[in-house]
Amino acid sequence: MDPIQLTRQLVDIESTTYHEAPAGEFLAEFLAGEGYAVERQPVAQPDPAKTPGRGDGPRFNVYACDAGVTPDVVFSTHMDTVPPFLGPCREDEEFLYGRGTCDAKGIIAAQVAAAERLRADGVKVGLLFVVGEERDSAGAKVANENPRGSRFLINGEPTDNRLALASKGCLRVELRAHGKMAHSAYPELGESAIDKLLAALHDVQALALPVVEGIGESTLNVGLIEGGRAPNVIADKAEAHLLVRLVGPAEEVKSAIVEAVAGRADVEFSLELPFVQMRAVEGMPTMVAKFTTDIPSLTNWGEPFLLGPGSIHVAHTPDERIRKSELLECVELYVTLAKRLVGKG
Repeated sequence: MDPIQLTRQLVDIESTTYHEAPAGEFLAEFLAGEGYAVERQPVAQPDPAKTPGRGDGPRFNVYACDAGVTPDVVFSTHMDTVPPFLGPCREDEEFLYGRGTCDAKGIIAAQVAAAERLRADGVKVGLLFVVGEERDSAGAKVANENPRGSRFLINGEPTDNRLALASKGCLRVELRAHGKMAHSAYPELGESAIDKLLAALHDVQALALPVVEGIGESTLNVGLIEGGRAPNVIADKAEAHLLVRLVGPAEEVKSAIVEAVAGRADVEFSLELPFVQMRAVEGMPTMVAKFTTDIPSLTNWGEPFLLGPGSIHVAHTPDERIRKSELLECVELYVTLAKRLVGKG
């Protein structure tokens, strides 16, 4: 099994969040051809009124294992990518380039290759590839209602082939301001939702967020703003979508945001994933992931570990890429880690 070739094939498939079905169909067929019993786990599309860019087609996770086997170890990562699709996979002697090369289609390929090695060595292993990680972990939440009895979960995200000791939590915040339309020449006859939203955002961005020694600071990003009707119309509606990367509990941050908004907009916390700490494994280099993963939503799949090839610094960028040698190295790391966890290493 050639993980570099499988990465190429996966990257060629457009599968941005809410539109993952083509990648799922490819993987289900590929894994069935490798002799796995393959299951599709349906995942619903989100509310269209609250989800810009949602799809209207089918969505599903892909779970694969040898028939009748309860796995000791399950490898998992996500099939969806952030937009936009960057076209077919490109490569040179050192790198593969394209959306998903490191986040996380190259990881899928490394996990499939590792699972093939482990099966041959008698390790009971499963594969779980989910949808929606880049937005709301919807696929992981569905999978968590259908665990398969595994003792260990090896989740894949770009960690430069280092084992993560912790990953930050995630708090998605949606602010919706309401106003009254009027002619822009007579602003006193209206009420600008955009003005309210901007003032609220200013105060939210000024908040002092929690810091944890040895892990780092919480960070906040205003990722989406929209609203208004036209330049000559006082805006009657405006909204913003924010993402907070958490260290520690969310309640303190949620309370501070509500207080800062001070009634100028409706506040909805549409996603909350906790900060997670994990254990080290002797001999394996470590790191702290400043990003969030599906691990908090897969608590029923065993003790979690986080490891994957590639750099998070190039994920979500126009220059997303993965070093071929690092991809192959991670296959070996996945095999080593899994064997040590089950007592065969």
